[in-house]
Amino acid sequence: MSLGCCIAFPDWAYKPESSPGSRQIQLWHFILELLQKEEYHGVIAWQGDYGEFVIKDPDEVARLWGNRKCKPHMNYDKLSRALRYYYNKRILHKTKGKRFTYKFNFSKVVLVNYPLLDMASSPFLINLNVLFEYKKTENMFYQ
Repeated sequence: MSLGCCIAFPDWAYKPESSPGSRQIQLWHFILELLQKEEYHGVIAWQGDYGEFVIKDPDEVARLWGNRKCKPHMNYDKLSRALRYYYNKRILHKTKGKRFTYKFNFSKVVLVNYPLLDMASSPFLINLNVLFEYKKTENMFYQ
């Protein structure tokens, strides 16, 4: 597990960093890269609920994204348009009532981007299975 602001995030959320200038990287992954690096906590940071993050300096995030994609005229308007593309795919969504705040739907990111991932061995599913088994045996005592 990787840690983001005292919150554990699944390892699959962090792919190995793409090479600088790579045009293959997707915006959602680039955002995860920024969130993972302490040097960018003044620009973008985890906050609130699991998967929620705030863009503290939208112009700087847009500039960094533009540098990565070799697009010097990138601005937050263009970046936010790209973020809205992920709403329909349910990869992330805007947090209502909070400016520059978004939330990842990590389960959707896994299914869309890692379809061959063995979900049966996922620590999250194992924990849910253990809880389910416990509840099942607990109910047996009360019958």
